[in-house]
Amino acid sequence: MMTSRLFSQCFENPTAPRDSIGIHSGYSNIEQLLTLAWFSAPDLNAAKLLLAGRASRRRAVPVPRGCQLSCRDMSDAVKRRRRGQKERRDRWSATPVTNEHDDGPQGAFKRISTMWSSFRRGIRERSKAEEPEPPEPVGPTAADSASKQQRYASGQYFFEYLVVVSLKKTKDSNSYEPQITYQFPKRDGMVRKQKEEEEKTLKAITLFCFPEGISWAPLTEYHSETFSFVLTEIDGSRRNGYCRRLLPGGKGARAPEAYCIISTLACFGLFSKIFDEVEKRRQISMAMIYPFMQKLREASFPAPGHTVEIKSFIPESGTEIIRLTRPLDSWLEHVDFATLFNCLTDEEVLLVFAAAVLERRIVFIANELSILSQVIHAVAALLYPFTWQHTFISIVPEILIDVVMAPTPYLLGVQKHLLDLVTDQSDLLVVDVSQNKQETFLVSIGDEASILPPKLKAELLEVLSGRQKASGVEELNRVVSDTFLHFFVRTVGHYASFIKYGATGEHGVFDRRAFCKAIDSKTTRHFVKKFTQTQMFDLFIQEAEQQQPGPQQGIFHHKIREFQDKKKKEKTKKH
Repeated sequence: MMTSRLFSQCFENPTAPRDSIGIHSGYSNIEQLLTLAWFSAPDLNAAKLLLAGRASRRRAVPVPRGCQLSCRDMSDAVKRRRRGQKERRDRWSATPVTNEHDDGPQGAFKRISTMWSSFRRGIRERSKAEEPEPPEPVGPTAADSASKQQRYASGQYFFEYLVVVSLKKTKDSNSYEPQITYQFPKRDGMVRKQKEEEEKTLKAITLFCFPEGISWAPLTEYHSETFSFVLTEIDGSRRNGYCRRLLPGGKGARAPEAYCIISTLACFGLFSKIFDEVEKRRQISMAMIYPFMQKLREASFPAPGHTVEIKSFIPESGTEIIRLTRPLDSWLEHVDFATLFNCLTDEEVLLVFAAAVLERRIVFIANELSILSQVIHAVAALLYPFTWQHTFISIVPEILIDVVMAPTPYLLGVQKHLLDLVTDQSDLLVVDVSQNKQETFLVSIGDEASILPPKLKAELLEVLSGRQKASGVEELNRVVSDTFLHFFVRTVGHYASFIKYGATGEHGVFDRRAFCKAIDSKTTRHFVKKFTQTQMFDLFIQEAEQQQPGPQQGIFHHKIREFQDKKKKEKTKKH
């Protein structure tokens, strides 16, 4: 990416102008950023310690808000940061460690999960109590508004709002900083508390749209890129941020700008196509964007496999019909496995998968924001039907780089110019997914190759080698997802047989010991014993225990039944 190249050139060239590039030293909503970045319940304590570490360093090295550090000062800043790392490591080591080997029903993960659920309920109840009841709708206008609110709440709207983040000159210098210059639609009718939270969110969005932390300058060339991030509220609800950064049309040097769509819907491919239309209209005129977005907002979000048509007028082209189609496999619509396998070999993907399955700390390094966000979402999708439960930040803003110090599991995307602040860590996996890399695994624990059972690992590699025959993105996604889904079917697909139910209406109880003993292969049993200690497995089982006995729906359970039927037929043939 051009900005990263400029950063590298300036860093390597000590004769560059002092104000040509720099690092933002302060941000007024660090706490809000840590909340909005995906921190799960077990990681909240670590996040608080992270804030304490930042505050400690700031007290030791006071820097006036809004000032810039020049390139010549950067080496000193890095040295000061590293001198403070030992203190922060000591603070991390003082963090109470969860007993991951507690097999009892009151295990550590269950206690944390229960506490967090109660905390979330308390937050929601207090919010409801504090907010005044909305007035009764009067007249057709109020009725239409209520209908639209209900429609959005049901997930039928494409997006919540669009914001334009532009780079504006600061008053006290010639540097540029990101600012929201437009929001569509305006969020009116919110109570005071909602308005305050929304303002904090909007301020945080600017940093996720321009996370590099460098001082921008007007450019004559810039390749547009699309990436995504996740905003997580205190009650656990999540919203997806889709961002397209581009260079607006015109002559001469000009500053890039970002278009960011906030939506509860996870469908990267669909929103990427929407941004193609936005960028095409932006090159004509800014005014051409908003009629298109209004039409999009009025359209219903299509069901999986269906298409919605948007009519939009463009000067000299007339009325165009834009067709937006959702993938048939809706649970894969936020995933692009092609980028993951373009960046890593099959063997390297399995090493990353093995580390993710055991919920380790993993950092992905690249220059391009689009590659970081697509790779990290693809890795999380490999875990289906399980869900990553810990810190998940697809693009870490420079101001939050200290999150790499956290002792809890995480999946992080970090830009390459911050690499030196990551590689001096241990007990984690640092994966370089950038183009023209010299080495893929910059830091590793060393046992990643021995985590997966050898026989199943060989089968995974054999099946993945056939993905070259996939004719398109959707087929590739299906082949890859089926491959890893089958791995979980083979290893833990028999879990339902070991959930014992008592009287009618009571929740089931999972027999972990008997579940592991039922596995014939020693290597597979060894892997499963480790996997059952993860939070993703624990929460999966908790949900299964709360369901009523009987056949379950969903693609995972469908694959389990297919596998079990196949085994029965093979046994019948042998006899």
